[in-house]
Amino acid sequence: MLALLAISSVCTANTGVAFVHGTGSQSNATNDYWKPEFVNNVRGGLANSANYVVINCDFTKYMWDSGAAGCLAGQLTNFINSRGITRLIVITHSNGGNVMRWILSNPTYDSRYPLIISRTVRVNALAPSSAGTPLANAVIAGNVFESVLGWLLGYKNDAVRMQQTSWMAQYNAQNLYGTAGRPALPKPFRAVVGTDVDSSPFDSDSWCGGYAENVGLETTQLWLNSCSDGFLDCSSQSAAGTVWFRDTARMRGSEPLSHNQSRRACFGLDTILRSDLGS
Repeated sequence: MLALLAISSVCTANTGVAFVHGTGSQSNATNDYWKPEFVNNVRGGLANSANYVVINCDFTKYMWDSGAAGCLAGQLTNFINSRGITRLIVITHSNGGNVMRWILSNPTYDSRYPLIISRTVRVNALAPSSAGTPLANAVIAGNVFESVLGWLLGYKNDAVRMQQTSWMAQYNAQNLYGTAGRPALPKPFRAVVGTDVDSSPFDSDSWCGGYAENVGLETTQLWLNSCSDGFLDCSSQSAAGTVWFRDTARMRGSEPLSHNQSRRACFGLDTILRSDLGS
């Protein structure tokens, strides 16, 4: 009986999906961050495919900043109210997971947060930087990574400072929920973990998401743990919430997802996220 009630609730609800980008200031994240193929394939899993929003905010800021969490809260609230959304599924990538986790962890910080939390069903966090990255440490230290990683991470902005491993450890211990020893998040936060980077010019899979980007990520992978997506160690991606799956367990051909590929229609990722919207 409970299972039937749950199915009935899903069928009668008005489900929407939000795409939340990672580090960077976006004004057209559909084209510049996700790509239309990815967005359109995923939202096709909705009963009403018009019930979607692609967030465009300034995630060069600290997660709690008005340009980051404030902007995200405003756009999510407008989306919920304008479309009458009763079930919200949030898809984040990279640092977008931190901004969304701030909202979930601090319901009294902003009067808009409780509505968002109440309507959120789950967060599907693609390669979340939940414990930061050594590459942010390197950028702030001013070494060679600053020139190498400008396209991926940005330079010495507040979001990069925030994603230093020691800083994220402090935020996780004091300001955020969902990591070991901390209160659970009020809604499921499910991580998709990227475990490796392929960049062979003779392997067509290396071209998905951009061959040059994958080459760059394989270079930076040398400074990370053996399990990483070229930007984040697997341990960082797995630090908050639960692991939904590791890339090779569900990607077509058991392919890994580089940090760039985890926001693209690569190896069936978009199909998995599309199917998830109906549950």
